[in-house]
Amino acid sequence: MNLLISIIVVSGLVLLAAGIAASHTASYALTVVAPYLVFVVFLGGFIYRIVKWAKSPVPFRIPTTCGQEKTLPWIKNNPVENPSGFWGVFGRMAQEIFLFRSLFRNTEVKIIDGRPIYGSAKWLWFFGLLFHGSLLIIILRHLRFFTEPIIPCVNALSAVDGFLEIGVPALYLSDVALLAGLTFLFLRRVIIPQVRYISLFTDYFSLLLICGIAVTGLLMRHFFPADLNEIKTLAMSWIIFSPVVPQNISVVFYIHLCFVFTLMAWFPFSKLMHMGGVFMSPTRNLANNSRMLRHINPWNAPVKVHTYEEYEDEFRDKMKTACLPVEKE
Repeated sequence: MNLLISIIVVSGLVLLAAGIAASHTASYALTVVAPYLVFVVFLGGFIYRIVKWAKSPVPFRIPTTCGQEKTLPWIKNNPVENPSGFWGVFGRMAQEIFLFRSLFRNTEVKIIDGRPIYGSAKWLWFFGLLFHGSLLIIILRHLRFFTEPIIPCVNALSAVDGFLEIGVPALYLSDVALLAGLTFLFLRRVIIPQVRYISLFTDYFSLLLICGIAVTGLLMRHFFPADLNEIKTLAMSWIIFSPVVPQNISVVFYIHLCFVFTLMAWFPFSKLMHMGGVFMSPTRNLANNSRMLRHINPWNAPVKVHTYEEYEDEFRDKMKTACLPVEKE
């Protein structure tokens, strides 16, 4: 049902974009008003989520660890698996962000003959890394539409991405990798019963939106060529705050643009915010130095304690009667 609703919503966006392409007024709203509105929603929502997470109290050190903690000098510790200082945390976070460290360590569990059997789950790590890496490359390639002159490294990245020179225009490797990663992540949610059971509308909707952006982008590049000069003019007009309605642009571009704006507005309020949330995770960004420093919860309210001296003063006679030792006679 969640998948069906997601397909219906995405199909509705396609029909909406087709209607926008047929109306000059609606085209003006999508290409002139929507970019700034969506950017404000994206940036405001992103900052709101980060600030909200930053305000969450973390009274104790709760990093996830699986290596030897730093203790006595003659005991060898693991500075990355169980970091005790800044550089250990930095190395751990770098591995998490660029190599998906925790996903690489993930294992698959199956019940065979009543016993849990643990196995490798590296395919999820591989296709997840493939998807995120290719998406980053595609976003960087699109910077050529928003800068004049084009940043040299962007041209170099595009050249490397299409060095196989398959077809005219050349097929980018990142496009193929993105579709492969999306296909795996989608089929995993549909085929595996356990994953399908916990999948929500938001999970399918995000995947279908990104898939729609990728497919419409490939259609414009290889089957329904778009006027790149018009698209460049439109993108630069957004940058200089003088937007113009593009002319002679196919309906595929409007569908592509509608998907992109929807994803940007949806981003801060969805699970896609793990892009920023990974930096705020106390299970990863904290050093495990509980044996080196005493951490006192600053949110504990002051309470009146009953000291042993007060306890003995109150029950001294009864303690003597029971032949219990007392410090004061």
